[in-house]
Amino acid sequence: MNFRCFEVLALEVPAAGVMLVGANAQGKTSILEALCVLVRLHSPRTRRLPTLARLGTVGFGVAGDPWQQERQVRHSRDGLLLKVDDEVRASQGTYLDDGGLLVWMGNEDLELIRGPGEARRRYLDFLGTQLDPAYRRAWSRYRRALRAKNLLLKDGRPRDAEILSYEEILVENGSLLMAARTRLVAELTPLAAEAQLRISGEDEPLTLHYLPASGPDLREAILQARERETRQRQTVVGPHRDELGLRLHGLPAADFASEGQQRSLALALKLAQGQLLEQRSGKLPIYLMDDIFGELDPGRRNALMNLLPANSQKWITTTHLDWLKDSPAVAAIIRLRVADGKVRQ
Repeated sequence: MNFRCFEVLALEVPAAGVMLVGANAQGKTSILEALCVLVRLHSPRTRRLPTLARLGTVGFGVAGDPWQQERQVRHSRDGLLLKVDDEVRASQGTYLDDGGLLVWMGNEDLELIRGPGEARRRYLDFLGTQLDPAYRRAWSRYRRALRAKNLLLKDGRPRDAEILSYEEILVENGSLLMAARTRLVAELTPLAAEAQLRISGEDEPLTLHYLPASGPDLREAILQARERETRQRQTVVGPHRDELGLRLHGLPAADFASEGQQRSLALALKLAQGQLLEQRSGKLPIYLMDDIFGELDPGRRNALMNLLPANSQKWITTTHLDWLKDSPAVAAIIRLRVADGKVRQ
């Protein structure tokens, strides 16, 4: 209800999934976004949940019954109201603890290869926060302490005692994030390399490298950076500046991979994300695939569909169906048309 362009929308989708077909700016992506909010309390398009409310309204609601659970998310001026099987969950953490898993795939995934480090950090964080409540807590506490410390640094007045107290929180939770990211990258590397080989059909060795901005010792790095931080009035070391290095044939993918190779790499990273979610949790994630198939050649398209778990639910958006003749696996999913904020058979 009152989500983006939709006043009211109710859908029933089979276990295999659905293909949402329509022109741009009709609401297709918003349906995938609503599902992302329902399952993970997260939007891949904005960090500000109030902006998801339909224009002229002050809140929104999303509900659904995945995994034999009735889940509800409501946002209003009073904040979030979260329910599972009609019981209120007191926090986002308790709502997410027994929720489902997601993999989001979109054309913006090319930013994973050639964009700034923030895109690759979001990739790791979206995976880590789904897999491990401890990661989610450390990530949340680190960000809050980082904001507080930066505000103190910008103040310009001597606030050393307060800054030191926040640095203790940064060290404690940042060290947890660094250890968890090290493990994630180690587990993702063989999965992504295999997916890259299968999608490209070429022997193109892919390697992933976790590059902590602070080096191995976060406490020492913060101590060494203190003068520079005071001068620049911002925190310059820590997991918020980490990097995920991507190399193809030993060379930086952002600089040397072709457009086609970069698309294959982005798909491989998301497939590896899905595989790791399944391996660690024992649950299949839902795959939300936003207008990616029309941009892929038939070889990559069919390789992608063959690598997706057969029993996973897939929500696919597309502007046209011309490419379906080359992709029989996709053609089997039911289709709905989306226009002017309405969905029809």
